[in-house]
Amino acid sequence: MDKRRATGRRGEEAAARYLAAKGYRLLNRNWRCRLGELDIVAEDEGTIVIVEVRTRAAHGRFGTPAESVDIRKQRKLAAVAQVYLAQTGRQHAQVRFDVIACTVGSDGEMDIEHIPGAM
Repeated sequence: MDKRRATGRRGEEAAARYLAAKGYRLLNRNWRCRLGELDIVAEDEGTIVIVEVRTRAAHGRFGTPAESVDIRKQRKLAAVAQVYLAQTGRQHAQVRFDVIACTVGSDGEMDIEHIPGAM
């Protein structure tokens, strides 16, 4: 596994632990269909929460993790979420899209920023 993929996996693990500690019920991780993937699908007080996890090194060349969730990525997430909701019988559920931005410092420590309702 390359370094970038390992960093991403580490961020997803940290995000899942963070959400579980906050009382979210994790429903799926890395759910895939032909259109793409949902990093984490959780439930928070009856609301289905689609969570996009972005992990970057601090002071990286490509901006912050949250900035990387551009309009193109938001549209793709919405399309994949529609497939997920249809396939799981949750078409009428209340849905929210969150971003969890993980920043890895030079010391290896991870800072987590949770942005509920990011899109």
